[in-house]
Amino acid sequence: MRIGLCGTVSIGKTTLIKALSELPEFKDYFVSTERSKYLRDLGIPLNTDSSVRGQFIFMAERAQELIHDNLLTDRTIWDVCAFTMSAKSIKWRGKQLLIEAATTLMPYYDIVFYISPEGLEIEDNGVRETDPKYRDQIDFAIKGLLNEFKPTKLVEIKGTTEERIFEIMKYL
Repeated sequence: MRIGLCGTVSIGKTTLIKALSELPEFKDYFVSTERSKYLRDLGIPLNTDSSVRGQFIFMAERAQELIHDNLLTDRTIWDVCAFTMSAKSIKWRGKQLLIEAATTLMPYYDIVFYISPEGLEIEDNGVRETDPKYRDQIDFAIKGLLNEFKPTKLVEIKGTTEERIFEIMKYL
């Protein structure tokens, strides 16, 4: 099963993936977590400064993950599209073309868990954007994309890491 977590910045997606990966149910899964610091250090602009080339790199990473039959990832194609839509330096036509290409990969996810930012504070990891307006902008874009390009199965979860794990395991 290909499982993706989807949501805006600083909501605990990576923490949740790491906790899930320790469960015996996911012992045979390919687990993928964010590589933002690594990519930033390569000179790939992130967040509001992202470029069309950078977003295609992020999309290529998601495509590479989808090769695996058993996948657990803290980023999805919907996330890439939302960050693309919110990037100031990408022209509208570039955004359209990337999103059009990205939609061809969306059906490969078996289930997407959207994580609500409700009640969660933004943590500064030195890489991600900490502006609450930007966080809300990305969340708005993700919800719009999930509505327009519906995953095969979509489940909204929120709460603590433990509560989220319980909801995911209950659903699966």
